[in-house]
Amino acid sequence: MLVDSHCHLDFPDFADDLDGIVARAEAAGVGRIITISTRVRRVAGLRDIAERFPNVYFSVGTHPHQADEEDGIPAEELISLSHHPKAVAFGEAGLDYFYKNSSPEAQARGFRAHIAAARETGLPLVIHTREADDDCGRILDEEMEKGPFRAVLHCYTGGRELAMKAVAHGLYVSFTGILTFKNSQNVRDVAAEIPLDRIMVETDAPFLAPGKYRGKRNEPSFVTETAKALAELRSVSFEEISRQTTENFFRFFDKVPRPDSAIA
Repeated sequence: MLVDSHCHLDFPDFADDLDGIVARAEAAGVGRIITISTRVRRVAGLRDIAERFPNVYFSVGTHPHQADEEDGIPAEELISLSHHPKAVAFGEAGLDYFYKNSSPEAQARGFRAHIAAARETGLPLVIHTREADDDCGRILDEEMEKGPFRAVLHCYTGGRELAMKAVAHGLYVSFTGILTFKNSQNVRDVAAEIPLDRIMVETDAPFLAPGKYRGKRNEPSFVTETAKALAELRSVSFEEISRQTTENFFRFFDKVPRPDSAIA
């Protein structure tokens, strides 16, 4: 069994094919899917998708690209929305200095509000960080001093220092089809070093289709290609990577129920 710990089933790319996407994922052995929030104000759409499909769950959060648009949403509102039985995480929230779609100040405020919600509830946080290693690491350090929280650095493309800092804080690091890209040796180097019990896999679909699907719309069934690349990189079997990353997923997203056959 594999899982897709991060995709965006509410995006228009999937509107006409949701049944097929979920069915293909199941056929590929992908037993759980989390569709990740980018706007708190649109979380109802995610909730509806999760209620429609037994193996789909959702998060509650504001992407850093929308930080100005949703500036000021308090942790209390995030927490209230997380009470739904299929709401299993907060985020994605964090810092993105590559596109500069929102101000760094609003991004940081949103990031800290999501951390506060994760700390208070015990639910995990999905962190987006791009071209912001120093500030992300600093915020992680400062917030951990206030009290522990659980988080994953999703779709990791940063440097070794931030990844190792996250692991030292007890966090997870998740990788996408970027592992298969020819110009991503730095990402592969980090993925080769992260302890196996701290790694997850995802698609970030509809973006970042791996390997042989490059240039096409990504979808949850393609997470198998990322797992294969990670297995080759780590010199272990595909079955071992599937077992370990799935175990990590259920340990981290512990509000998601484990099927009896989830772990061999």
